[in-house]
Amino acid sequence: MTNIIEQGGVSTDIENGIGTITFEHPKSNSLPGKVLKELADTITAMGQDDRAKVIILKSAGDRAFCAGASFDELISIQDYPTGKEFFMGFARVINAARKCPKFIIGRVQGKAVGGGVGMASAVDYCLATKHSSIKLSELAIGIGPFVVGPAVERKIGKSAMTELAINATEWRDANWAARKGLYVEVFENTELLDEAVGALANRLASSNPEAMKELKEVFWQGAENWDELLEKRAELSGKLVLSDFTVNAINAFKAK
Repeated sequence: MTNIIEQGGVSTDIENGIGTITFEHPKSNSLPGKVLKELADTITAMGQDDRAKVIILKSAGDRAFCAGASFDELISIQDYPTGKEFFMGFARVINAARKCPKFIIGRVQGKAVGGGVGMASAVDYCLATKHSSIKLSELAIGIGPFVVGPAVERKIGKSAMTELAINATEWRDANWAARKGLYVEVFENTELLDEAVGALANRLASSNPEAMKELKEVFWQGAENWDELLEKRAELSGKLVLSDFTVNAINAFKAK
């Protein structure tokens, strides 16, 4: 189990004013604490790197965008401080994206679950393929999308967020996500997706950095309390993950 948790990571590239951040994990780009920390730190660092005028956030491979929380790590949590710290990983990624002074373009090539939906919601402009269905599966394992909830709700509204959170076992397709505002546009394949992401990134790389910074601050008004809010949500998730219900539910999912 330890070896699986420790796998995965984050890589970066900066070229022609475009910074690209790529995260990966062999289990459908799931997110153990190690990858979450690298991702939050990398977003923060690239936000301060003058070489990058705009940022693309993507995952490796051509299938799943992000499977959300690592079940291997969730099932290994034995105490409340460890549980809170794990969910703080998601909080830090979301807040890093929120505070980043540069626009972040999300490139979603496949399915997004739980924390993956939160990441797609935390970027400033998200493009996807038709294969990019979404699901907030947390309630099905006895937790709830507490930490990612504010980001998802900000993007798609409380009604759609409620639908996803309650109907935790059913997928919503990419067109549904686009209608609700998570994705700006949905493409037939990754080639067309990458073409659109690249075109937008190139335009933004030649735009006024100060204007983009100020505009991003306007877009994120109302989220200034998220440092405290998401920490409280992480505390709640850290308690729930220790319940017998959640432990049994995660084991059942892993056995499928």
